[in-house]
Amino acid sequence: MARDMDNIRKGKKGEDIACDYLKRNGYRIMNRNFKTDIGEIDIVATDEKTVIFVEVKSRTSDGFGIPSEAVNYFKRNKINQVASQYIKKFMLFGVDVRFDVIEVYLSDKRVNHIENAFDSYLRY
Repeated sequence: MARDMDNIRKGKKGEDIACDYLKRNGYRIMNRNFKTDIGEIDIVATDEKTVIFVEVKSRTSDGFGIPSEAVNYFKRNKINQVASQYIKKFMLFGVDVRFDVIEVYLSDKRVNHIENAFDSYLRY
C-alpha cells in the first residue's frame, strides 16, 4: 500500500513537471487526468493547431528500462480508445491529433519529449 502511494506521488510529480515543460514550450493544457470507464489520459494539450494526447512516464532511474518502453501495444490501444471518447465528448471531430510520450527523470527533473510517439487508430 505504501509503495502504491509512493508511485501515485511520483506520477503526479512527473505530470506536474511535464505540464510545466509543455507550458514553457508554448502548449496550452486543456485537461489533466481525463478519465473514462476505459482508462485515463494524463495530459491533453494543444499547440493551437493540433490536439495532443500525452502519456507521462516518470522514473527515478532507468533500472527498469527507459520510461517510454512502458507504453506498450495495450497501453497505446487504451490511450487511443480514451482519446476517441475525448473527441466525442468535446465534439472535436476533424481536428488534427497527435500522441506524445513525455519521459520524466525525477532525480534530475530531466524531460524527454517524444512527439508522434505512436500512431492513432481513432474511431468515433
